[in-house]
Amino acid sequence: MKRAAGIILVIIIGAIIIGRPFYVVDETEQVIITQFGKPIGGAVTDAGLHFKLPFIQKANYFAKNLLEWDGEPGQIPTQDKTFIWVDAFARWRIKDPLAYYKAVYNELAAQKKLDDILDAATYNFITSHNLIEVVRSTNRTMKAEKLITVGLPEKTNAQIQIKLGRDQMTRGILGQAAPKLAKFGIEIVDFRIKRVNYVTEVRKKVYERMIAERKQISMKFRSEGKGESKKIEGDREKELRKIKSEAYRKVEEIKGKADAEATKIYAEAFNKDPEFYSFINTLAIYKEVLKEDTKIILSTEGDFFKYLQGYKK
Repeated sequence: MKRAAGIILVIIIGAIIIGRPFYVVDETEQVIITQFGKPIGGAVTDAGLHFKLPFIQKANYFAKNLLEWDGEPGQIPTQDKTFIWVDAFARWRIKDPLAYYKAVYNELAAQKKLDDILDAATYNFITSHNLIEVVRSTNRTMKAEKLITVGLPEKTNAQIQIKLGRDQMTRGILGQAAPKLAKFGIEIVDFRIKRVNYVTEVRKKVYERMIAERKQISMKFRSEGKGESKKIEGDREKELRKIKSEAYRKVEEIKGKADAEATKIYAEAFNKDPEFYSFINTLAIYKEVLKEDTKIILSTEGDFFKYLQGYKK
């Protein structure tokens, strides 16, 4: 009897170990119980120890926390025919585990559904709007004087009006994709465009245009600098001529006053002793005219040598 009871106990313990009638649910998990592959009841979301029928029922675990979707960067044309590379990402979670299990079953299949739906929504929005709507969110004034666009005339910031903008565009993509994913038990929590760039061919043209514009701006600054330099140089020359003219005027005034004073002194001296004045002036003329190599043939009776007549060394 005891032996039979021991056998039964061993069988029960073995059934518990092999059949696993108990399962544990973590705070970050949720479980769908299936019986022969078909879901039984709703999702088990409460953390703790739970019971299921051994052998015939199975616990299927799914994540309860946020999951990551990182889209594959792709080339998309905007409405203004500018080809750009767009790289986006999203955060999602399994809101309805039962619908999720029936529709996609695992995360790999869910990622494929996210790729199809989010990529399509992103493509639809970007192809329906101009490049400026993708890269900007407001109409605030930018420091750059010009907006670089390829294949379109240049526009100033005052002529550009953002009707949708990048922020509203991402919310629109989120709103368009959410209903389509809801039937798979998936809830999109957030969607963002993390990088937008020109394709290689367009990027090269943009860089060349930017370089040309910077050269044009630098030439403008150089031209303005040269013009300002000429203006400063002209003002300097004008001021210098004015200073020289003023100085020359003052010099001439001083010389005129000095000459007048000298003439006055000479006149007073001449009036006091005309003969002595004539003698002094004649000696000054001798000093200027008669040099060591000077040869003059004059009559001694001339007035020029009248003060030398009778001179004895």
